[in-house]
Amino acid sequence: MEETPAFQKMAKIDLINSLEKISSEIPNRILKLEGFILKENQKEQLEILIFRGFSSSTTHPIEIDSEKKVIELTYIITNFKLYKAPLTETKENFIKENRNSDFFLNQKNWI
Repeated sequence: MEETPAFQKMAKIDLINSLEKISSEIPNRILKLEGFILKENQKEQLEILIFRGFSSSTTHPIEIDSEKKVIELTYIITNFKLYKAPLTETKENFIKENRNSDFFLNQKNWI
């Protein structure tokens, strides 16, 4: 599968906000976004978890105001992983992954 850089879609939609909206309708799924932020010609790892319509980053501060973009920095998402919630230590919760951002913009692919 071919990677679809998030910045190509940013002019049309805010990818993360769109994924949050889908997530709010499917409360038993966690979507993990992996990629990087471009900062001063260097790449910094980026990881965002989307659960029940809200984003949380394990690597960078993010905006919690729904009127603003979650991340104002230039970023590229390289992989998306879907898990069943709640996460537990004893169960395998991984469902599927995809490198194309369009895949998880289709709500049917969250099932």
